[in-house]
Amino acid sequence: MYLPLFLANKIYHSNSNHKKVSTPAITIATLGVAIGIAVMIVSICVVLGFKHTIRDKVIGFGSHITITDSLSTLSNEQFPIVFNDTIQKLLKATPGIKQFQRYTYKQGILKTNSDFLGVILKGVGQDYDETFIRENLVKGEIPKFSDKENQGKIVISQYMADKLQLKVGQRLYAYFINEQGVRTRRFLISGIYQTNLSRFDDVICLTDLYTCNKLNGWNNNQVGGIEVTLDNFTKLPTITHHINKKLNTTLNINGYRYNAMTIKEMNPQIFSWLDLMDINVWIIIALMIAVACVSMISGLLIIILERTQMIGILKALGAHNRTIRHTFIYLATFIVGRGLFLGDILGLGIVALQRYTGIVKLNPQIYYVNIAPVEINLPFIIALNLITLGICIFIMIAPSYFIAKIHPAKSMHYE
Repeated sequence: MYLPLFLANKIYHSNSNHKKVSTPAITIATLGVAIGIAVMIVSICVVLGFKHTIRDKVIGFGSHITITDSLSTLSNEQFPIVFNDTIQKLLKATPGIKQFQRYTYKQGILKTNSDFLGVILKGVGQDYDETFIRENLVKGEIPKFSDKENQGKIVISQYMADKLQLKVGQRLYAYFINEQGVRTRRFLISGIYQTNLSRFDDVICLTDLYTCNKLNGWNNNQVGGIEVTLDNFTKLPTITHHINKKLNTTLNINGYRYNAMTIKEMNPQIFSWLDLMDINVWIIIALMIAVACVSMISGLLIIILERTQMIGILKALGAHNRTIRHTFIYLATFIVGRGLFLGDILGLGIVALQRYTGIVKLNPQIYYVNIAPVEINLPFIIALNLITLGICIFIMIAPSYFIAKIHPAKSMHYE
């Protein structure tokens, strides 16, 4: 067997020393690494869970890419675009696009006998992907939305239902203002959803595309915009650039060009907040690696001092400093490896407990979710373990050079 590895194994498993200094030193160093990696795993899983949960909710309301009239992006007013064969062929021929759907917005007021509330009706057609709303539906059902008729059905949020004291199956009036004056529509509440994303829950209702188009005074081939869903979020910049490049020469009915915007561009505050969470995680990772390294340096120095007499004997027998240094670096590797193993069990155990029990509750008004979301990313965790191991072993090289200062003759009287 390779001598340094053999000696490191003997030291690590030795119980013969009467002072037993190395046992608590190894334990403290192991715990330092274990706690550090556990905190890093929990932090990463929580942040990944938050980012993907919030991102998916925002995308659920607006897809990855939104195509509108370029004039709409320069003002708060909504201008119609023509949904023609050219756009459909472009979107169908673009690799990476999973689905696309039309929509139209119309601002209005929901009114009951006791209260009223300003809302935005989002009109959608039969091409609407109802997966997200269905996952967040708390009561009722989602109607089959249409672009050809007014079915008089509406899906509202739980916030609106509580505010106006409404239930599924009730009818209510909505009031709208356009060029012809005030117009009224009567709706039947078909379903109630709740995403805890107050930016949308407070204002967004779903109804027929036909209804919103008629309220806006638009033709059947006109819509407020097109929402495009991708099969992979990482393709977002590339596909957006491709769509804008293809539509750059296409003019809308008002003489302005079409414009494709990413979900990040349309919701900069939310995604900036999510990016800020990444910075916090990297700070936590750096601090925990520092704690693990300090624990290892302290533990290794104590072990070297305890084994001074053994080092002197090895030198007297002809062992080189390099051989002895490698011995203690291998010892450090054993300690770090055990700490990483225990830390992985602890960290993944905490994450699994939260994932399957939801023991940690949150205020949805602040965090947009009522339970702290977690996401286990095994490649990321494996990479984190390897990086921590590499940094800790690299840091151990410096204290191992302390061995060169130990003189064989003096070490016999060291203890």
